[in-house]
Amino acid sequence: MRFNIRGENIEVTDAIREYVEKKISKLERYFDTTQSTDVHVNLSVYNDEQRIEVTIPMTDLLLRGEVRHDDLYAAIDLVVDKLERQVRKYKTKINRKSRQHGAPKHVFAEMERELADNEDTSDNFEIVRTKRFDLKPMDSEEAILQMDMLGHSFFVFNNVESGETSVVYRRKDGKYGLIEPTL
Repeated sequence: MRFNIRGENIEVTDAIREYVEKKISKLERYFDTTQSTDVHVNLSVYNDEQRIEVTIPMTDLLLRGEVRHDDLYAAIDLVVDKLERQVRKYKTKINRKSRQHGAPKHVFAEMERELADNEDTSDNFEIVRTKRFDLKPMDSEEAILQMDMLGHSFFVFNNVESGETSVVYRRKDGKYGLIEPTL
């Protein structure tokens, strides 16, 4: 794992850096192969509240966790626990699904898209960010799992059942919706 540790309103000392690397490196035990992935860690302090945000993009999975706490070291421990729970939860679900459908062991896909606030102020729409990503085939249940893990309200994926690009989203009532294209 290659670590990219940044601090906002805090100096990232060697002790903090070593503690973060030591704790997050424990996640490697959950993977079959050694991961040569980047780990993005943002540490920040606002009004005596410590915040840590960790993002680990991998080939078939995106792990993300954010914790706020009064103590920075406690926040680091809590975010590692959160990431550990995510890995265990989704590996269990995927392995169960693999046994049911004979799919490969790792059927995750990293797909993410952000909505820009499209406030109509003067018929001038400004795109402030563009993201590109590969669509990997999955069913709607796997897409919902990935969306929940990312903490997003929608998720774009290539529907393995129809072969079309589809979107799952979280409704206001807490249930899920599926948008499929018609030609």
